Amino acid sequence: MTILVNGAALDAPHDARVSLLDFLRETCGLSGTKKGCDQGACGACTVLVDGERILSCLSLAVQYEGRSITTIEGLGQPGRLHPLQQAFVEHDGFQCGYCTPGQICSAVGMAAEIARGVPSHVTIDLGGEDILLSHEELRERMSGNLCRCGAYNGIVEAIAETYGAETMAEAAE
Repeated sequence: MTILVNGAALDAPHDARVSLLDFLRETCGLSGTKKGCDQGACGACTVLVDGERILSCLSLAVQYEGRSITTIEGLGQPGRLHPLQQAFVEHDGFQCGYCTPGQICSAVGMAAEIARGVPSHVTIDLGGEDILLSHEELRERMSGNLCRCGAYNGIVEAIAETYGAETMAEAAE
């Protein structure tokens, strides 16, 4: 059994009880994904599975056999950051940085949801083709990711700059 993590095929754990979070951190040595509450309430452990965001603390690693996992380490490289990572730096979207990997992975997944036309609780036009990333839409979709330091203004500015209405329309094409 293998799991594709950041492009590398890795053997899945033999113990079916290992969470995806523990597999990534302890077996794969990918410490970017953080263990926050270990209950799915804070979003610090958010990763992408086949491009969709999930909470890795609530998932068993063996569930993802043959699937592609992307962690914060897989989004960008030193000297060649993902555009959202760069925007977080430019807008001071972090203080202690603990929630930052989960925030970034969640926002990347959120952008993909919007591009696919997946509505949120606050989406006004459920029959429309395009969902604009309004302030309310962004805050609703990111509400599962907490920042203990309160860097929300920088986080919102970074996401809005990277995935604003014009950028979202281009991503859908």
